[in-house]
Amino acid sequence: MSDTASVSPSTPKLSSALRLGEALVQEGVLSPQELQRALELQSRTSERLGRILTSLGLVKRQQLYRVLAKLWGMPFVDLLQTPLDYKIARQFDPQELVRERFFPFARGSSHLLVATAEYPSPALLERLQALVPNHRIEFYVTTEWDIDYAIRQCFRDQILDRAAHGLYYRNPAECAFTVLTFGQYLFLVFVLLILIFGLYFATRPTLIALNFFINLAFLGSILFKFAVSLAGAKYEQIQPITEEEVASLNEEELPTYTILVPAYREAKVIPLLLDNLRRLDYPAAKLEILLLLEEDDQETIQAAYAAKPPEQVTFVIIPKGQPQTKPKACNVGLFFARGEYLVIYDAEDRPEPDQLKKAVIAFRKGPPNLVCVQAALNYFNHDENFLTRMFTLEYSYWFDYMLPGLDRWRLPIPLGGTSNHFRTSVLRQLGGWDPYNVTEDADLGIRAAANGYRVGVINSTTYEEANSQLWNWIRQRSRWIKGYIQTVLVHSRNPLALLKRAGLRNMLGFLMLIGGTPLTFLTAPVLWIFYLLFLLTGTRALDFLFPPLTLYISLFNLLFGNGLMIYLNMLAVFKRRYYHLLIYTFLNPIYWILHSIAAYKASWQLLTRPFYWEKTIHGLSRELWRSPQTT
Repeated sequence: MSDTASVSPSTPKLSSALRLGEALVQEGVLSPQELQRALELQSRTSERLGRILTSLGLVKRQQLYRVLAKLWGMPFVDLLQTPLDYKIARQFDPQELVRERFFPFARGSSHLLVATAEYPSPALLERLQALVPNHRIEFYVTTEWDIDYAIRQCFRDQILDRAAHGLYYRNPAECAFTVLTFGQYLFLVFVLLILIFGLYFATRPTLIALNFFINLAFLGSILFKFAVSLAGAKYEQIQPITEEEVASLNEEELPTYTILVPAYREAKVIPLLLDNLRRLDYPAAKLEILLLLEEDDQETIQAAYAAKPPEQVTFVIIPKGQPQTKPKACNVGLFFARGEYLVIYDAEDRPEPDQLKKAVIAFRKGPPNLVCVQAALNYFNHDENFLTRMFTLEYSYWFDYMLPGLDRWRLPIPLGGTSNHFRTSVLRQLGGWDPYNVTEDADLGIRAAANGYRVGVINSTTYEEANSQLWNWIRQRSRWIKGYIQTVLVHSRNPLALLKRAGLRNMLGFLMLIGGTPLTFLTAPVLWIFYLLFLLTGTRALDFLFPPLTLYISLFNLLFGNGLMIYLNMLAVFKRRYYHLLIYTFLNPIYWILHSIAAYKASWQLLTRPFYWEKTIHGLSRELWRSPQTT
């Protein structure tokens, strides 16, 4: 190894934007016109010239770093083709290697070889010399991709362990790895014994009490959602972030933004994913797109390579291991993320182009404890069949009225599975996502609120593919409901601690929304059975179950409760002008039956396969290939 590769603490930085550009032109990698175009873009964004060139596709990453190696007076190394000695690297925290963009890859009797994607600082040289005294530090230049590859190979087991168990190590009480604590088991057994005892020794009073509390819970959940939705409707015409604010953003001041895209068995939609991400109105050089691909999903990996993604897209291969879930993959992505802000998109998502800019504005306008903003979700195939129409009504109501209402009332907001934008540093402080909770998004929103952080909403929409096949819908919905039950179990383990941290208002909002949703789906069939028995037998056969107060609540639920839910679905059509869906709101009771089927499936699966992630199959819609402009 040449002594010219050594770096001393006093070595000045050799490269500049202009010098790098000239060198690329001299090497024949770049034309003068292309350099001028990149320099003009740099004057607007103040981003590094190298990132601009690679994001525009004018220079390949290896070409760029080979030229940088010459400018810095160091040799270039391809870590993918070089045997790596991991012993010295394992003396570092892998997060430090990710942050500082270096990797020690070989050690001799008198020298240490270090690959770097940044010009080495004096502080780094001193750190290395302290680690291996009496050794000559020789720096080699390599790409950021090579650094990440070496880190993934060297720390594979550690990264996998952090992704799967990091939250559990941080605070076991916040993780769904334990389905039921000992105290929760005792409580449930106690309630079950009391119920059996009551049914045996006091059958009528027990049935009356059950009927009363089921009806009361159903009524409370419906009224809560109705009141919150009206609060959201009150502000329907208010745009928290205006087009003028977006237009006035200075691109020079925009931060680096990380986009996580977990994709498992999504080979069919990968080309569409890349097209949709290209439409984002954000400086490409300030985007870091991490495509999270499972190690055993070779079909999607091959499809991703075949799609020839732009240079700012990095493939992050997720090591195989349990649990094999989306949140585990996202935790691996979070480990490598370098953006100030971070967002998750699903593989078939079509976010509105200005969504990232709106999120930046929302964070700047919001309070310091604003950790996340949720964009609205809706569907591009809303007119495909009965399921997609009902799904669209449900999502329009939820994201256009329910979540804004929760935001206005400052209540905990359960996040959707996509298009939630985070402050990356705070997300790490919260422990990332729970890989054992199958609705990790809702859980994270509640966990953030319980830890004193706020979640808000932004007036931007991401269009997704609505489930158009019944069994696929039930699989997806049962996973969501199972995750809601998991979230209730996790955050109710210590009610007094939750009350102290979150406050009574937030705690009640959490229980009404996250607990009330599966409860209404589970209890609705009981109320329908009572009503059918009433129709078949007349009132006298059921008189003993309905003392006056219970009867009045039951009648209200039957006549007004279902009516309110139909009304809320009607409300959903107005903001997006889906007036042609109005007639389908009257079919809401049929949709509820499907929810109840999914809820009982979720309850059974919680007992038998609590961490099983039922994969939703995408790419089924005939609308998938339509242009976004026509949706």
